[in-house]
This record gives sequence, structure tokens and C-alpha cells, in this order.
Amino acid sequence: MITMLPIRPLIATAMVATTTGLLAVPVQATVQHAGPPILTGIRAAHHRGLDRLVFEFHGRVPARRDVRYVSRLLADGSGQAVEVVGGALLRVRFDQADGHDQRGRVTYGPARRTYPLPGVIQVVNAGDFEATLTFGIGLAKRVPYRVYTLTRPSRVVVDIATPYRTVPVRGYFLNTANYATGRTPYTTAVRRPVIGPATAHGALQRLFAGPTQAEKAQGLRFVSSKATGFSKLTIKKGIARVYLTGRPASAGSTFTIADEITPTLKQFPAVKWVKIYDGRGHTQQPYGPSDSIPDSLEP
Repeated sequence: MITMLPIRPLIATAMVATTTGLLAVPVQATVQHAGPPILTGIRAAHHRGLDRLVFEFHGRVPARRDVRYVSRLLADGSGQAVEVVGGALLRVRFDQADGHDQRGRVTYGPARRTYPLPGVIQVVNAGDFEATLTFGIGLAKRVPYRVYTLTRPSRVVVDIATPYRTVPVRGYFLNTANYATGRTPYTTAVRRPVIGPATAHGALQRLFAGPTQAEKAQGLRFVSSKATGFSKLTIKKGIARVYLTGRPASAGSTFTIADEITPTLKQFPAVKWVKIYDGRGHTQQPYGPSDSIPDSLEP
């Protein structure tokens, strides 16, 4: 029988010269993290001409890294589709790496996070399964990128080019503090950069990405009303028509996704009225100069 002993710091002795002779001094050797690398943080920031996404690890840099564009993101293990907001989807996969500790607790923070950057919209975890870590990066546009590693600490860096100009738009999220106390307005506007000329589409896309972590800390929330996204947005003769996906429903709430979509689109001079359709293509007042929601979004 082989008995496995716990790993302990190695203690050695070194002979140090002193005025009275040689003195044996214990020296503690540094023991490196012996297991697979553990993801400890994800951060992103804009630099001149690019968005930089950094994955930081405890231990060594993952030896195998795969970064590529994909048409959809599938969850490791289950194979189910994972929703990621963006006009392009970059998959980042680390083999022989973990995103949890020995107790199964996530070590890198939120599994889904939004960034107010020109290129990076969302970073979403799609799996931490059998020492394989997978993330989906929702981007505003398909662009060139490069991947490299750094040490001390161990990092995998993805630089994503932003060779385009953006304009600021507003997205409106539920302010939970105001809503809880009955103070109006119930929504708070945040600023997002979007690529022209389809600024209304970009604003709606950023709305579905939800608030950033800092905005969540301030009490802002995205109320999806069970809508998973939108399949089409048209603007003609002052009327914006939004076709939702999923099964939007109010669940009896007086505040729904319509209260976020409507002001987000009406910030644009070309939009006077907003008509929102459910997943079956229905809305209450499809014609005429008026706002409209589907029956399912009524309280």
C-alpha cells in the first residue's frame, strides 16, 4: 500500500559565514501550485485601438488555449446553447484549468458580465467541466484579435481590435430603489458606445446585455420579462417595431421589458412610437401612431 503524504514546504539548511564561523540556517523553498491552473479573475478595458481582455490564473498559464470565432456557444457537458449578446461570438477555451476551488466555489467572480466597451459587450461562462474552462465573448463586430500570455502573475491576454468609430447612446434599466419606494422615474439611463449607422439596433443590443457589475451595485437591473432577445428591429415613418424572441410575459408585474425598450428607442429622433411584438409576432395595436405591447406584457 502506498501512503500519500500531504505536501509540505521543503526545509533545507544553508551554511552562512559569520564572524564566529559557519552557521546552519534553515531555508524554506517555494513550492509551486501543483494542481491545474485556477482562474482567479477576468477584467477588460479599452486601450487605443483595441479592447484588452485579461484572464488571470493562480499557478502556471494553461498550456492549451483555443480562441476562435463560432456561430453559437454550447455549454460544456450538456451541449445546450448559451445566450451571449453581440454581433460576433468569440469562444475562449482553456484545457487543464479550473474556475473553482476544492469546495466547488467559483474563483473568478460573476459567470456573466457586461462591459461598456467599444468591442467587448459580454463575457459569459459556458462551462467548468472536467478541467476545461469555456467562455463566450460577445463582440460588437467581427474583427481581428491576438492572444498572448504573461507571467507574474500568470495571464492569458486577448487583444481585440476596434478599428471603427462609436457614438454614445443611452440604455434604460430598472432602478430597483426607485421602484421599491414608488419614486418615479423607475428607469435610469446609462451610456453605451455603439457603431453607426445602426445606432438604434446597437442601443437595443446593449440593453439586452444588461447593466455592468458597477451598475448592478447601484441597484440597476434588466427586466427581461422572459424575452431572450430580439430577432428584428425596423424603423419606418416614425414607428419602431421590435420583434422579441422567447416567451415574453409580465407575470403580473406592472414593470416589464417594454418600459426599458420604449425610452431606449425614443431617444432617437426618427422614433416617435414603439410597437413591441411577442415571439409569435403579435402586438395589440399593430397599426397607427401609437405605442403597442403584446397581450402577454399586460400586468
